[in-house]
Amino acid sequence: MIQSLDVIALLIFLPVQWRITVLLLRAARRRFSGAWAAAARRAVFVLDAVLALGGLLDFVAAMGGPLVAGRLPFALRTFTLAYCMPATAVLVLRIMLRGLRKLVGATEFNPGRRRALNAAGNLVLAAPFAALSYGALVGRLDFHVREVDVPIAGLPADLDGLRLLHLSDIHLSAFLSEAQLARVIDAANGLRPHLAAVTGDLISAPGDPIDACIRQLARINAEAGVVACMGNHERFAEVEDYTASAAARAGIAFLRGATRPLRFGQATLHVAGVDYQPLFQKDNYLRGAGRLVIPGETNLLLSHNPDVFPVAARQGYNLMLSGHTHGGQVSVEILDQAINPARFLTPYVYGLYRQGPAAAYVTRGIGTIGIPARIGAPPEISLLRLRKA
Repeated sequence: MIQSLDVIALLIFLPVQWRITVLLLRAARRRFSGAWAAAARRAVFVLDAVLALGGLLDFVAAMGGPLVAGRLPFALRTFTLAYCMPATAVLVLRIMLRGLRKLVGATEFNPGRRRALNAAGNLVLAAPFAALSYGALVGRLDFHVREVDVPIAGLPADLDGLRLLHLSDIHLSAFLSEAQLARVIDAANGLRPHLAAVTGDLISAPGDPIDACIRQLARINAEAGVVACMGNHERFAEVEDYTASAAARAGIAFLRGATRPLRFGQATLHVAGVDYQPLFQKDNYLRGAGRLVIPGETNLLLSHNPDVFPVAARQGYNLMLSGHTHGGQVSVEILDQAINPARFLTPYVYGLYRQGPAAAYVTRGIGTIGIPARIGAPPEISLLRLRKA
């Protein structure tokens, strides 16, 4: 999901950076001369080269190509994506402000008003960088607990009130340390869950500390233990088999096309899990997963990708847990509507969804990918309480 958004963002950014390059070269000619002008032009071209290389690396990774491990490639990809959003916003705002200045200049020439408008314009142009800084330094680590009641038709009495911890998209990497993840686990344990579910993306890229992530997840104190499914980043990093075996040794069950019955009093909750279901295989979503449904029982599905929800509902699952979208990761609310990039790719971005008697919950997750910031979509520790409808 986020990788596809990265590609879209980079394609949009190509003409933006072309225009920014032209403006920077013009500014260099106006403000410098001689050797200083030549140095300024070289700096602009170096910036373009760095952005081009970072964009190429991210494009290859997003299209399913080999991820280039190492700190330098990772830094290049991150810098490119972090630069794209505020730079595009600044260019758009600059165009709007130029139009406003022309309008003001055409109606009345007032030096005081012109100075005020210029000062306000500078503040507006700085806003995207301020928002990104806040999202990276504060929003990225502002872990929220969200408690949600999920009504389920025909829920047995012994499952009524069951507390289900849901974590997803941890992305333990350069932008989320083990100590920060430990804070999440400590907060989760304070919720006293009966069962914990992890819906994939423990890490971001090859070489990320998968063992450290498993070590922290094993600290979750849930009565019925921890169950999990694979995300797309386990696949991209080619660590699915290792993750499953290492987690099993730590007492965490990754369900890969399998189901596990969990007994609570006189009732049984049947938990099934599937590996990541890529969007390009939409016609084959959840193939074979219907056989994991136990008719007449309560069936829970763990699927990293929320797009499979309509299929899961048809197959008879009562509840599905997913992540993958990060809640858009950067989300702006306009007229009570959340505007974020994930909405271009899926209707299931964040929160509780229903289709007939079936329900699905999509969490914002814990970590970040691409731009290491969260704006309007804080990281989330979800606690779901099953309720009899």
